[in-house]
Amino acid sequence: MRANTRGRTFTESARRAQIVAAAIAVIAEHGYAAASFTRIAKHAGLSSTGMISYHFANKDDLIREVLIETTTVAADYMRPRMDAATGYAAKLRARLESNMELVRAHPDHVRALIEIALNAPKTPDFVDERFTLFATHLREGQQAGEFGPFHPEAMAVAIIGAIDATVRGLITFPDLDATQFGRELADTFERATRP
Repeated sequence: MRANTRGRTFTESARRAQIVAAAIAVIAEHGYAAASFTRIAKHAGLSSTGMISYHFANKDDLIREVLIETTTVAADYMRPRMDAATGYAAKLRARLESNMELVRAHPDHVRALIEIALNAPKTPDFVDERFTLFATHLREGQQAGEFGPFHPEAMAVAIIGAIDATVRGLITFPDLDATQFGRELADTFERATRP
């Protein structure tokens, strides 16, 4: 899902990646609203904001690339665990557990993703996609007999809310055990969804 790099030189691609990495770090540390081109340029070690403007049309363009990078990193981290799981219930557990462990593995990416989701003027597409993904998974799991009777959309909202709250807790309290929290979260929704 990475952006199309066709037509860019290696140097241009490397510079864009450097700027995106700096933007992720700045958003994670200072928040979405404070992520100015000036602050990002300084963090990236660039002499001026002109280098950012050369590679990105505006802040929305840069944020779009940040979202591609952060969601790709998250998917690449979580996908192997989910792919290794068999069945709807096992895949839900794998997603919840690996999502919590992602907080420790890529904290800046997770913080930046949350900041953008909560503060960007336009809701990023991944917010709606995540809801649809969970609701569809739950509905198909019910049809397969792995989940009990409940409203799939309501349960999807509950799961997403629990994920977001738990992630924020892990970010706020870095000494908490993400693996244990993931296991507890998965146990909770295993009980809530079982037939």
